[in-house]
Parts: sequence; C-alpha cells; structure tokens
Amino acid sequence: MDTSKSTTGDGTTPDGDAPDRTVARGTGWRRWAMDTRPLRRPAYRRLWSSTIVTSVGSQLTAVAVPKQIYDITGSSAWVGYASLAGLLPLTVFALWGGAIADSMDRRKLLLLTNTGLAVTSVLFWVQAFTGLDSVAVLMVLLALQQAFFGLNAPARSASIARLVPAEELPAANALGSTVMQTGLVAGPLLAGVLIPVVGLSELYLIDAVALTATVWAVVRLPALPPETTTERKRAGVRAVADGFRYISLHKVLLLSFLADIIAMVFGMPRALFPQLAARTYDSYGQGMALGLLFAAIPIGAVLGGLTSGTFSRARHHGLMVIGSVIAWGAAIAGLGLTTNLWVAVAFLAAAGVADMVSMVFRGAILLSAATDEMRGRMQGVFTVVVAGGPRLADVLHGTLGSAFGARAAVTGGGLLVIAATLVLALASPALREYRI
Repeated sequence: MDTSKSTTGDGTTPDGDAPDRTVARGTGWRRWAMDTRPLRRPAYRRLWSSTIVTSVGSQLTAVAVPKQIYDITGSSAWVGYASLAGLLPLTVFALWGGAIADSMDRRKLLLLTNTGLAVTSVLFWVQAFTGLDSVAVLMVLLALQQAFFGLNAPARSASIARLVPAEELPAANALGSTVMQTGLVAGPLLAGVLIPVVGLSELYLIDAVALTATVWAVVRLPALPPETTTERKRAGVRAVADGFRYISLHKVLLLSFLADIIAMVFGMPRALFPQLAARTYDSYGQGMALGLLFAAIPIGAVLGGLTSGTFSRARHHGLMVIGSVIAWGAAIAGLGLTTNLWVAVAFLAAAGVADMVSMVFRGAILLSAATDEMRGRMQGVFTVVVAGGPRLADVLHGTLGSAFGARAAVTGGGLLVIAATLVLALASPALREYRI
C-alpha cells in the first residue's frame, strides 16, 4: 500500500512537508513513549486537541445526569432506565450517521452535530438552572444528546484516515483513545470535586463551553467531501444495509468486529463490581474497593496509550488484535481468581492496556481495510458495537453472577474470551494474516 502521497481534503500533504519524508523510530525512551507523529499534521492536531477539553467535559455531564435523576427519584432503577433511553437513539443514529458520513462532506456533518451537542448541553444547563426537576425532560435531552453523538462519532472517526497516512493510523488512534480514557478517569473525579462547590447546573454549563472548542476545531478543518465522483445513493435504509453487506464480504472487517464482541460481551464484568466490592473485597472498604475496580481499566488504558510507541508501529495489525484480546481474557480470568484487591486492580489495569492495544489496531483495520466511501458506515457499526457490547455484558454477567457467584462468572468469562478468540483466529486466516 503506497501512502507516501497521502493528502488531506484540501490537496496538501497532512503534515505540510514533503510527502516522501520518513520519520525515524527514535532511540531510548522515544522507542516506547507515545508515537506523536500524527500531531505533526496540522488538521489532525486541531481535531485531536479539541478532544482534550471535551473528553473531560462530556464526563461531567455523564456524571451529572444520573446524579440529578437519582436526586429527583431516589431510585437507582430510574438511573438504569435513563441509560437504556439513550441506547436506542445512539444505535439508530450511529448506523444512519455512518451512511450520512459517506454521502456528504464530513466536515459539514461534524460542524452540524457538534453544534447540536453544544446546544443540548445548554438545554441541560437551562433545565437544571431553572429547577425543573423533570425526569421526562432529562430522558428526552439524553436521547437527543445520544442521537447527535451517534451522528457525530462515525464522521469524526472516518475523517482520521483523510488526515494522516495509513502507517500512522495506529498512532493516531492511540492518541485519540488515550485522551478519551484520560477523560474517563479525570472527568468523574473532577465532577466529584465540583458538585459540592458549584452544583449540577454549572457542570452542564462547563460541558457546553468545552464543546465550543470542538466546533472551532471543526471550522478550521479542511473540506472532507466524498472521494468518489460516481453518483451516490441517499443515506437511507438501503445505504445502511449496503454497509452490513460490505462487512459480510470483507472477512477482516467482520472478524475485527467479532473479536471486539467476544471481548466485551464475555469479558466485561463491570456489572459484578458492586458484588465483588461487597463480598470479596469488603475488608478493604466497599467504597474504596468499588472506586478502584471502576477506575482500574481506564487507568491501564491511559498507561497503554502513554507507552504506545512500543506497539503502534507494528504492521501485523490482525495479530495485534488477536493477541490483545487474548491478553484481555487472561487478565479478566486472573481477576476472578484473586481475593486480594490490589492484585485485582493490577489485573484490571493490565486488561486496560490490552484494551488500548485492541482499540488502536481494530480502529486502524477499519480505516485502512475499508474504502473511503464505506468508512463512515464502518465507524457507525463500530460505535454500536462499542456501546452495545458492554450493556449486553452487564445483563450476562449480572445473571451469571447471581446464579454462580461473581468470581466464578468473571473467571469463566475470561477463559471463554481466550477460547473463542483462538477459535476465531484458527477458523479464518483473514484476521491473523492482515497487515499493512
């Protein structure tokens, strides 16, 4: 694959320099530290920089909404219902948004959807500031927010392949994923500090202000129109169906989705964290144990991102996905076997590192193996898998944990991930042989 002449949407090279310039691997700490080559590309740097603030801001809202619903109702069940209320619009609009992203200028779509997200955050602030205290309004706003996110995410992810050359896609994915995982850690911690000081309404306002950074970054991106000049189909049901048909005809894409589904559905035990904290690690203090269990995976992912120079230059993308999913399963199985909280945290952190590696190379496969006219739809399906897999895991692990015990369910799930991934890799060579 010749990527030496890769260009951005405005016809310039992504980094603004000679298109055939090579970048040395580096020596010493540069060999293992995060690969920052994509940040030399001005357009990608603008897109990435906007996520630094907004990834934290979005987590403020993610904490504020369930907190406000619980304050109004006093019921955790309503908090769960609100989560489900956001899943359907996210699923529908992510699939549709992928088709739209393949049929129009992705910069324009990002501008529209980021503006919609900012306006929704303002509406969250208005209802909290006025003391409306309506669960129905909160759930409608949450559904609207998730719809805009579903439209936005495929276009945002698909645009990366137009901003950096193929050999830098793993590094670009590592940079973006590290920022998002950092937000998962820093955002809730910051929300916990700010809620007693400024209140819920101000958290929504901070998120709205942060989203303006995203709008400004998108305004400065180059145009990203469809690359093909042939007549394009409307972004309707047929276009969405064409995306699924495309996946079925390209085994490496199908297998990369299946690998993620295996890891998330069978090996994501977050629904059992409260039970583990209460029964297995209660001697450490249930509150501390629960907080550490939830924080460990994102912390591991951040560490994986910061040391992504150790793996981001690998060319055997398929083998990296297979190996990282197996490592995830092994770490989760280890979690179920230990009764020591700190060992459990270490296993979950290791799982977070493996998840970062998997995210980096699954994302690179989606962007490099799919043609530009299909990238939006591939990212739409990816968004649904990432959002839906953990929710299915919550049901599966919660049911099995109640029937057989939390530790048995966690260990069994991790071992099942390993077995299913090995079967997947051996049954079809398309994934394990994929490289750039």
